[in-house]
Amino acid sequence: MAETNTFSFDFLNELGIKELNDGTSTGQKFFSSNNAESKEIFSPVDGKLIAKVKFTTEEEYSKIIKQAQEAFLVWRKISAPKRGEIVRQYGNVLRQHKNSLGKLVSYEMGKSLQEGLGEVQEMIDICDFAVGLSRQLHGLTMHSERANHRMYEQWHPLGIVGIISAFNFPVAVWSWNSMLAAVCGNVCIWKPSEKTPLSAIACQNILSKVLSENNLPEGIFSLINGDYKMGELLCKDESVALVSATGSTRMGKIVAETVASRFGKSLLELGGNNAIIISQNANLDLAMRAVAFGAAGTAGQRCTSTRRVIIHESIYETVKNKLLKIYSQLTIGNPLTGNLVGPLIDKAAVNSYLNAIKQLQSEGGKVIFGNEVMQGEGFESDCYVKPTICEAENSYNIVQHETFAPILYLIEYKNLDEAIALQNGVRQGLSSAIFTDNLQEAETFLSAWGSDCGIANVNIGTSGAEIGGAFGGEKETGGGRESGSDAWKNYMRRQTNTINYGNELPLAQGIKFDV
Repeated sequence: MAETNTFSFDFLNELGIKELNDGTSTGQKFFSSNNAESKEIFSPVDGKLIAKVKFTTEEEYSKIIKQAQEAFLVWRKISAPKRGEIVRQYGNVLRQHKNSLGKLVSYEMGKSLQEGLGEVQEMIDICDFAVGLSRQLHGLTMHSERANHRMYEQWHPLGIVGIISAFNFPVAVWSWNSMLAAVCGNVCIWKPSEKTPLSAIACQNILSKVLSENNLPEGIFSLINGDYKMGELLCKDESVALVSATGSTRMGKIVAETVASRFGKSLLELGGNNAIIISQNANLDLAMRAVAFGAAGTAGQRCTSTRRVIIHESIYETVKNKLLKIYSQLTIGNPLTGNLVGPLIDKAAVNSYLNAIKQLQSEGGKVIFGNEVMQGEGFESDCYVKPTICEAENSYNIVQHETFAPILYLIEYKNLDEAIALQNGVRQGLSSAIFTDNLQEAETFLSAWGSDCGIANVNIGTSGAEIGGAFGGEKETGGGRESGSDAWKNYMRRQTNTINYGNELPLAQGIKFDV
């Protein structure tokens, strides 16, 4: 592999990334066919070739499915705490490789190194959560109306769980799904984004050591690589009980319809159009920090990125000027060397950024900062853009649309009811926030007639969710819930049991059927 930058590439060697990588794995072993298509993976950081990945063929996919089916027959019989022990070991190995994996995430995807390291920490955290969960999988016991009867419910694993993840979180979202699904007794097949397959291969390399050392069957954690066609195979496959998909609303609709047509289950984490309301009663120092991180962090490529700031009319100019000052100080460049804002994932994303700004202007909006593609030394990939601030109306078509880029829309409001209506007045419903020191405003925002999002925060931003809470949103965000709370129930089937320990056979509802 040719040298592609001034910083060390030792992290690639540590993670087992080669010049040409097999993209198909049963957990312990990677393999590929001679006729497998290979894809070159370029870093958005410097535009250089990192490595090549062989995509999974349909024949290889069939082998992966067969191996997963066989592995499930074994894995489901292993006790949940022992399954948790495997996850615990994986979490510990991740701790050893956190620095290297964080660098790979940053280099392959383009987010800042701090965010790359944070994403790996999120994997470690969900492993810890899943280990505890493995001893707490529970059902209810209900009193029966029939004498000498007992009713209770159990939760059993589904079988094969397909995981389709997006480029913006190359490793964390897979771990949210796979670690919980695994302790619940399922086996997992991961189809990562074709834009960030190397991070997935690295995760699989790390995991393979744990699986081999514990003499576990192949197929518990599998990996397939490819474009949307590989995702279609998962969605259409009747042997895949649940498909968890993260991505655009357009993609989610296709997944939902395809999986539902065969009566499978889907778990959808789709787009967000997230807003922060800034009240006249807000602590502006806190609010400005939250807006900057939410809107410019990861170059606006999070589903929880702050897209809209809804500002009370009495402080609108003050907030605007504060944001302009902050944005003028943001450092843009190589995210592995301390810059706060890295590149967009590719040139198509840059075009989306430029087109969104043009549409905003055509609708009457005003750009007050940004609207620039960075050029020159340090921006060789042509994927760096300046975070942009616009004055807009919530009703603009482009404001209603989620653009995966650092574009922030400033919107003015007069009273709280109007602010909440503006916040809710989009098709997406993922994350939301209000900054206020007024208790009534805060509680109104969190009430049933407040934010309609799956996540509603007070005095923190729209990004940075912890793994302890269920993550997901409503409306076109898809309705799925992942990570904490009782999200584990997504990966299991409920069974109600009734036991008669008497000598008679009474029927429910007092029905008599004597023969």
